[in-house]
Amino acid sequence: MGPNLRVITLNLWGTEPPLQHRLDLAIRQLRALAPDVVCLQEVRPLDGKQGTTTAEVIAEALGLSAHYAVAVAWEAGVHGNLPAGQEGLAIIARSIRDARVLPLPEPRPGDARVLLSAQIDTDGGPIWIHTTHLHYRLDDGLAREHQVLAIDEAIRGFGRTNDSAPQILCGDFNATPDSDEMRFLRGLTTLGGRRTHFQDAWLRLHREPIPGEGPAEGITWSSENRFTRPLRSLDIDRRIDYVYATSRKKDGRGTVHVSKVVMTDREGDGEHQICASDHYGVLADVQVMPNA
Repeated sequence: MGPNLRVITLNLWGTEPPLQHRLDLAIRQLRALAPDVVCLQEVRPLDGKQGTTTAEVIAEALGLSAHYAVAVAWEAGVHGNLPAGQEGLAIIARSIRDARVLPLPEPRPGDARVLLSAQIDTDGGPIWIHTTHLHYRLDDGLAREHQVLAIDEAIRGFGRTNDSAPQILCGDFNATPDSDEMRFLRGLTTLGGRRTHFQDAWLRLHREPIPGEGPAEGITWSSENRFTRPLRSLDIDRRIDYVYATSRKKDGRGTVHVSKVVMTDREGDGEHQICASDHYGVLADVQVMPNA
């Protein structure tokens, strides 16, 4: 593992077909990227409601362990013609010491959200990793504001003093970087009478595009991925998946050394072309040991 922790976040897109092909593609890409931690959203049991989850399949293939938390369960008919089922979050790592689940504000029938937190071992000592998946509708900004406020409060409860270990927050936030909820996390605006600060790992090493100066970078919900097209009403070509780290320490811990969009490989041709998910992933290497 060394001085840096490699983290990848990916919305796994439930059990949408062709599931086995998608899982195989995800596993091949993850092996090549060699992450220390994988944070997954839209994780489901293979049979929809119980048993082995998609996260556990990936973890076993990578020789790692998975901790899965149910975010929401529903009865038949709640989601159109879908049978009864459940969906949640997972954190995959070599060693998970402890795990916590926090229900987030604004739960809805068949659409509740949680924060999953896991304490993992690193060469710099144990640190907390968090993953979440916020409400998705374009007009859900107020709900997402309430959710990020709850997330910030929870993460502060794990320790944010000058001596505390860095913490990493990953997920599908369903919000673009210019939204109030994401600007709040970066310390650029006030919500609920409060301020905070996290580093947007991708933005640490790249700049947001300037209108008229070429295509946007860092897109994770992309029109190049044909799986997004049935949901184009949600707006595509957006950066909505993130790795955040708490503020850098004077000793170098929390420094982001690498950040990039990953899991973009496509197989097949034309309308038969597939990706591992309808989202791309985000990778970040975050320093967890003090400078020598």
